[in-house]
Amino acid sequence: MNKNLTILVADDHPLFRAGVVSVLKDKGYTIAGEASDGEETLKLLKSLTPSILILDMEMPKLKGIQVLEQMSKVSPETRTIFLTMYKEANLFNKVMDLGAGGYLLKESAVIEIHDCIEAVLKGDYFISPALSSFLVQRLKKKDDLENKHEGLKSLTEVEKKILKFISQSMTSNEIADKLFISKRTVDKHRENICAKLNIHGSLNLTKFAIENKHSL
Repeated sequence: MNKNLTILVADDHPLFRAGVVSVLKDKGYTIAGEASDGEETLKLLKSLTPSILILDMEMPKLKGIQVLEQMSKVSPETRTIFLTMYKEANLFNKVMDLGAGGYLLKESAVIEIHDCIEAVLKGDYFISPALSSFLVQRLKKKDDLENKHEGLKSLTEVEKKILKFISQSMTSNEIADKLFISKRTVDKHRENICAKLNIHGSLNLTKFAIENKHSL
């Protein structure tokens, strides 16, 4: 096991959080810290920069989704495992769109957490088996979109990132700040994406991205 691996556990229920921490320690993981609300989670992310964040959906002050939305600004390298009680496809897609690597139901999290961490560390995704149909549907939609718009397969990694950001209604200036590049460079990438996808104009590109945000 990587000795530099550290984990931050964020959940507002003390008994559940203690149970997760206990299981992780038994498996040999290092717990960097614990948080009981969203604001505390962001502060600890910034100061600790853990390898993994185990994040509960329902927390005081800031919900898990809101923490995910701000994570790239405070700890961009941290990988996230999302915990929820809800079996909802829309929530699943939103969380995955925001870059989570794992998505676990709280009812089975203690059992699945070790396998989830190992998968996420390899750059893979891990979804609670009870929600596997959501992932299957998501991947099918992605394949269907790529078959319909073959130019998607030719996008570079940077272009894919920019297209994802466009799907989140981000402006070129916001994307430039996020990727540490100039607005002019972002606009050039947008032109290249349009050319590859045979889309005419920035507004049509934005419309395409937003309509297909869960499949990009």
